[in-house]
Amino acid sequence: MAIKTAKTEWRDVVLVCKKCSKKLDGKGFGPDGDTSLRKALRKYMKVKKGRKSELAIIQTGCFDICPKGAVVAVNAANPKALLIVPAGADLLEVKDRLGLQDHRRAKSMFKIVASGGGGEV
Repeated sequence: MAIKTAKTEWRDVVLVCKKCSKKLDGKGFGPDGDTSLRKALRKYMKVKKGRKSELAIIQTGCFDICPKGAVVAVNAANPKALLIVPAGADLLEVKDRLGLQDHRRAKSMFKIVASGGGGEV
């Protein structure tokens, strides 16, 4: 049987320790602290499931760090930087520390003022 490939739209792949998540009983993240890191990050980043998504957040086996009250996560593009994410961590900081691009359109805090053509102010 020949080796085949399957194309994806993934720009980043985040691996989250399944064992750490299980120790937290699937809780600890999100606005109410009642969601796993994987689900909270997926919701925060508005990630679709499957190969057509720009980001894959995948549970994986143990990284052999086993922190108490935290979950180990890593961006596969930077495997030398394992993050130990404590329960209740700010998802914006988690996103930044993982080096993830947020492709959602941010609301501008600035107002664009058009100048009048040729008139005095």
